[in-house]
This record gives sequence, C-alpha cells and structure tokens, in this order.
Amino acid sequence: MTLVDSGSETILDTGESAHFFEVAGNPVPDNARLGVVEASDGFRIRYARWDAKIKPTKGTILLLHGRTEFIEKYFETVDDLRHRGFAVLTFDWRGQGGSSRHTGNPRKGYVESYDEFGLDLEAILQNVLLPDCRAPYFALGHSMGGLIALYHAQLLSRQINRMVLCAPFIGFADLPLPIGLVRFSSSILMALGFGELFVSGGERPEERRPFQNNGLTGDADRFERNRRLMMNSGDLGLGGPTVAWTRAKLKAQEVVNDPEHFVGIRTPNLMVGAGDDAISNNRSTEVLAASMRCGSLVTLPGARHEIMQEKDRIREQLWAAFEAFVPGSSDQF
Repeated sequence: MTLVDSGSETILDTGESAHFFEVAGNPVPDNARLGVVEASDGFRIRYARWDAKIKPTKGTILLLHGRTEFIEKYFETVDDLRHRGFAVLTFDWRGQGGSSRHTGNPRKGYVESYDEFGLDLEAILQNVLLPDCRAPYFALGHSMGGLIALYHAQLLSRQINRMVLCAPFIGFADLPLPIGLVRFSSSILMALGFGELFVSGGERPEERRPFQNNGLTGDADRFERNRRLMMNSGDLGLGGPTVAWTRAKLKAQEVVNDPEHFVGIRTPNLMVGAGDDAISNNRSTEVLAASMRCGSLVTLPGARHEIMQEKDRIREQLWAAFEAFVPGSSDQF
C-alpha cells in the first residue's frame, strides 16, 4: 500500500492549516471544529464536528459519505441534524476529499480493500468520537458509506446504537457487462498492475456534467450547488471509478450479501431506498433488509440516488423516517 501526498492543501489539509472550501449558497455551519487524524497505516483523515443546536442533545451522528464525496457537500445535512438535536461528526474517506491519496493523480479514487476503510473508522472512533463527542452514537451513511457501515458492522457495533443507510451500495443497478465478467476482468487487470486505470468516466466528476438526465438528484438547485463545489474546491472531488475501486467494491458487496456475514450484524439499521435509483440496486437492498435480523427498509418514490441532496418533499420523507427510527428504543427490535 502506497500513500501519496502532493503537498497541496487542495489535496490534504494539515492539522495546522485545515480549512473548508466555501462557495456561494453553501455556508459553513457555525462553530465547526476541523482537524486531521492519522490512521494506523499513516493515511491522514480530515474530519469535522459540530455540537447540536438545541438541548437536550440526543447524541452524535457519525455521517458517512459516498464515493467522490467530501465534508463540504453535507453542510446542509449537518445543519438539518443539528437543529434536530444531534451533534455531528463526519470525515473524508482515504482517497477522496481532503484525506490522503494512494496515487499521484488526485482524481483517481483508489482502494484495494474495504479493510482499509476500517482503519479510517478506527482512527475516527478512537481519536474523535469517543473522547470528544456526546453519546449515544448513531450512524447515517450514503451509498458507499452505507456499504462500509455494513461491511464493518462488527467494528461499529461497539459504539453505534443504530444506523440509517441511504441508498446503500450493496449491488449495482446497471452494468454494461455481466457481473461475473466484471469481477473476472477487474481481478486480471489488478494482477497485471493496472489498478489505477479508470473503468469509466475519466477525470471528470459526475457533477460537472449537465443536470439533465443526471442520476444523482432531481433538485436542480442542489445539483448546481454541488457542481460549484466540484468546480471550485481544487481536487477534493474524484473522476470515474478505477479498476482497483471497482474490484474492492465488488468484493465488499459479496461479503455484505453473504449470510455468514449479515447474520452477525446486531446493530438495528434502517435502509432508505431511492425509488428511481439508477446506481444502487434496489432489489439487492430489499433482499438484504428482509434477510437481516435487525434490518428494515423504506423506499422513497421518485428519489434518485443522492437522497440527502434531493428535493425538499423527498428530504422531508427521509427526515420523517429518520426521526421515527433514531434515537429509537430497545423494544423496537
């Protein structure tokens, strides 16, 4: 495993100069605490946390991003949670946002195994969540963040009481090739040393493409806000998936969908499906939620993949489901 640090603050903030990237219409929530922790293998992970806006505080939400995402994209969500009585802790996964990269090209999201994300979680839990954040603890994950939460459910179960997982990426909605062929070809390319190749999309982030027919959100204003973030925040965003990222994703999905794994998940979790999701496979989510002892599912009609970035009417449904589930009580499961 190789860590690459370009030395540019647009790639990685240091503990002394950590800062946010601001654009019009996306203000930093007040009283933020921003910093960097180091994982056990040397990767530096940028994090931010906020206290709740109202009292009594209901606990702390660990907010887990999807692929290509970073802290600034969730400022609105952070404020939504704070006004509901929760403190918030969030961070950039290795390989994206303001955290360390594997490769010299910051646009290439690269990870060889989801075990690496467990090192990020360990660093955040031990160095920030437990010493600095008020219990009880809950997780709110999107897409890849939801998959990571399920993959590392045993690790999270030591502290996390409940999880809400939006459009968890436990299966691909659509692939140009049969899934078996994608698994085989990605493994061969990795063995040949081509893990850094883009599988699709190149260096151009999804949000830099036109709003029309995008698969992320039906809200034009939020899409434009996120596009401005991608355009003006240096190299926080990513391009298309790489061979290594794709192979790691497929292996993680296999693990999470294996009964030997999910039967051991004890943390109550609510999966929130996007009815018009063109990225995550809704059928896979339905099957897994029905198979788990402590899983449940609600699907929001008309929602695209990024539910927390959707239109107000959809986000209101999300928050209604969230508030019915978190903080919850022991007799609900």
